[in-house]
Amino acid sequence: MPDSLGICPTFQLGPLAVPAYATLLLLALAVGVAAAWASAWRQGYHGEHTLTLVFAAFFGGVLGAKLPVWLMHAGALIGANDPLAWLSGRTIIGGLIGGTLAVLLARRVLHLTLPSGNVFAPALALALAVGRWGCLFGGCCHGKVTDAPLGVRLGDGLLHYPTQILESLFALGLFVYLKVAERRDPPPGSLWRTFMLAYFTFRFFIEFLRTDTPIAFGLTLAQLASLGVVAYYSFIARPRAGRQESAHE
Repeated sequence: MPDSLGICPTFQLGPLAVPAYATLLLLALAVGVAAAWASAWRQGYHGEHTLTLVFAAFFGGVLGAKLPVWLMHAGALIGANDPLAWLSGRTIIGGLIGGTLAVLLARRVLHLTLPSGNVFAPALALALAVGRWGCLFGGCCHGKVTDAPLGVRLGDGLLHYPTQILESLFALGLFVYLKVAERRDPPPGSLWRTFMLAYFTFRFFIEFLRTDTPIAFGLTLAQLASLGVVAYYSFIARPRAGRQESAHE
């Protein structure tokens, strides 16, 4: 479940206290959808199925982000008196995997053959770059306590590794790289593979600076999932000569 550390949990707009995390999360969603729509038009996805795939990615991502949290905290959530407790907590790794599976399912149902990964890759990188600032302001996904000068104060009087800022900057750089690559007409689906390999490799290493509890082999659940995704896109989903990258890869 999310922690309570944050540099500014709420924005004060006159008499209203607006939750920073939810506000920036909605902003991340908005810029992500806009970026996906722009990429779709540039790459020739002008059909009515474009919006369907965007919605599939959104709902699959939401479910994927929430399901691991529900499973890990099932006992506490069932016994909670506050129904809003079910809305708290999410994992970006589950969201990415859930969104990917939802788009694959939607493509199969709609009998679409043209890979759509190049549309979603830059958009997700941009959404991550914005959304991690919500984590910083709201207080989740923070780093361990540190004496390093790059540490940030999150309301507890201690310095923490700025893992949210580091991830945001990485995602922004990845977005720029993918947009440049997009203009070079890359093979269908190749940008999605690049995004997944780059992000999950980064996520594996940034986890060493975060406070998540190791569950096996000294690694966290996020690190184990990252290894699985990197292995999949490195070996199983690796493009072969004479074969287009399939589905969402």
